[in-house]
Amino acid sequence: MKQRALWSVAVAATLALTGCGSATGTSSSDGTSGRLVVWDWKSGDKTATAYVEKAKADFAKKHPGVTVEFVAQPFDQYYTLLGAAIQAGKGPDVMMFNGGGQIRDRVDALVPIDGFVAPDKQRLTGWDAFTKGGKVYGAPVTLQGYPIYFNKTLYRKAGLDPQRPAATWAGFAADCAAITKATGASCFALGNKEGVGIQFFLSAFGSGILTPQEYDSWVAGQRDWTSPHVKQVFQLWKDVSDRGLNSKGANSTTMFTDAFGIFQSGKATNIIGLMSDIGHWKDFNEFLGPDNVGVMKSPVITEGTTPSLPFDGGVGYAVAKWTKDPALAADLVRSLTSTEPLTSFYADAGAVVSDTTVQTSDGGAAISAIVADLKTGKPALHVALSSKTIELMGRLSQQILEGTVSVDDALKQLGESDRS
Repeated sequence: MKQRALWSVAVAATLALTGCGSATGTSSSDGTSGRLVVWDWKSGDKTATAYVEKAKADFAKKHPGVTVEFVAQPFDQYYTLLGAAIQAGKGPDVMMFNGGGQIRDRVDALVPIDGFVAPDKQRLTGWDAFTKGGKVYGAPVTLQGYPIYFNKTLYRKAGLDPQRPAATWAGFAADCAAITKATGASCFALGNKEGVGIQFFLSAFGSGILTPQEYDSWVAGQRDWTSPHVKQVFQLWKDVSDRGLNSKGANSTTMFTDAFGIFQSGKATNIIGLMSDIGHWKDFNEFLGPDNVGVMKSPVITEGTTPSLPFDGGVGYAVAKWTKDPALAADLVRSLTSTEPLTSFYADAGAVVSDTTVQTSDGGAAISAIVADLKTGKPALHVALSSKTIELMGRLSQQILEGTVSVDDALKQLGESDRS
């Protein structure tokens, strides 16, 4: 109760400082006057400065009398603060969300924006992650995927060809053993202190274990947590740890950014990273050199599977139900997803943006491989889950690594959570 009270005070202070609630969204639809407040966790980053400024400039051309204020919240507190604002029924006019469960679980507080963003449907991709019940509640800014990055230099030191990474799990494990023997590097850099590592693992290796039908059924909501192949995913999570293939202390290592640091320093051969816009190709290019960053899909773990790059809409902006002028707020969302700002976001942050017209040919081999794989990629398995099940999976993944819960018991709990 004390913690809840403290959060309430924090939210109240934030709302007061930013003028959220009754004072926001008061402008008329012709944009002659008024103010819109945006909450996110990106606008405070230096790599997003040009993106935000260009989006504001695009909006100002259409609504010159409207003031737009961005309030960058800390990501580790973001959904708690946002949840309290939603409970209070007042807050920002426009809100950033991760695609998937985080936005789908909160659509009651949002305005469907299908009619407002219809002109952008063909130019942008990643809409499904911001859709529920056939209605669009957010516009995607980035695409988020979970490629397996590898260090080509370590391959070469072990006498392996980095242009031909193993296509099967047996071959992949053998390569890891050879590299560890030659260089001392672990097979994987893993950070699971936040419980995020299991999300990356499930989505990165799932297409190499689940059959195409099982994969599609999972994404569609028809999940069988008792199936042998689902169990195989979580058993592999445990086996990789038990065999010492992960960097040490995974449960006490943060994914953001300690695990990425392990990979960047050459202490691990592989890492399941991101496409946008941290722990991704651009970061790794800067540390390892563009010629030394490799990208692969899951090796085949179950015969007959078709490995693919898992990706969805990454982050996007939505319109709050309480805003006074939904059309005006939706127009700001459209500016935030317009081509010129997104081009800057790609250039400065390395974000793989939702705009299919933005060119990425100047980014090197890794980004070129990622973009090519988008053509056959499928939605990420963990993004299909509710935020409640995701949170539970994170806790259970830590316990599986610690040996305090069995794989079977973890899957039983996850199945019950997913059905509730």
